[in-house]
Amino acid sequence: MYHYDPQTALEELNEDAALPHPVHLRDMIVRAQLTPEHALELNRRFQQYLEKFGELQNFVRPVLQELARLKHR
Repeated sequence: MYHYDPQTALEELNEDAALPHPVHLRDMIVRAQLTPEHALELNRRFQQYLEKFGELQNFVRPVLQELARLKHR
């Protein structure tokens, strides 16, 4: 599992379309040795990712709730 390994997370994204959890992505950013300017830019992009990640969770939640209520074959 990718938890804190950016290379593994990238491989999973390419192979399985699995998005890293925002907490793990934030930790990857914090652990990287970045210049202040680069850290600021990545943080801005992370904030956008966090917003979109939350929107997708809200989008898929009703679908999953409906599927959970249905009987499985």
